[in-house]
Amino acid sequence: MRRTFWTKNLILAVALAISPAAFGQSVYNAIQQVEAIMADEELREDAYEAGHDRIRFCAYCHGEDGNSVREYIPNLAEQNPMYLFNQFEKFGDGRREHYVMTKLAKTLTLQERINVAVYYSQQEADSREAENPALAKAGEQIFKRRCMACHGENAEGFQNMPRLAGQPATYVQDRLNRFKDMEPGQDDSPMLGIVEALSRDDIKKLAAYVQTL
Repeated sequence: MRRTFWTKNLILAVALAISPAAFGQSVYNAIQQVEAIMADEELREDAYEAGHDRIRFCAYCHGEDGNSVREYIPNLAEQNPMYLFNQFEKFGDGRREHYVMTKLAKTLTLQERINVAVYYSQQEADSREAENPALAKAGEQIFKRRCMACHGENAEGFQNMPRLAGQPATYVQDRLNRFKDMEPGQDDSPMLGIVEALSRDDIKKLAAYVQTL
């Protein structure tokens, strides 16, 4: 298990995993349970181990350590746990659709979804070499201007904002282009407004840059 300081996001993820009323409780109420949970090292270890036990199918595509084995599939390593959990929820209730993920999300219980998120959040993400260093360099200023405020100086993500650092360029480019192709009102993500100001070439540069972080 990777030993790191547990951020508020990870604490919240564990809190939800332990609580029997997790699905309906607010973030505020969940945080009230954090102190008791974090005082018990065994509970923390159990959450991690339980997640490891349920990633068998996830690991085929995302890797056991959360580093994607295919360029069109995202890394889960070091991802914000609440972001991962929320994506499970979106696949489960139809807000996001994917042939594999939609079915997988529906086979996991709430606690299992949270534990998987906890497990992957504690893995270490690997950066990737730029296939075109000049293209990646051109994406740096675009990232700082358009993305850094929400995703962090090093694209590490924040709260429910996903980590972009180390994500495969192919995956990032595909996701941004999907946002760009959406009609207004088709999704409530703030990304629709962000990508509106980006050209396809900007997107390509951004994707090349963030995978090197």
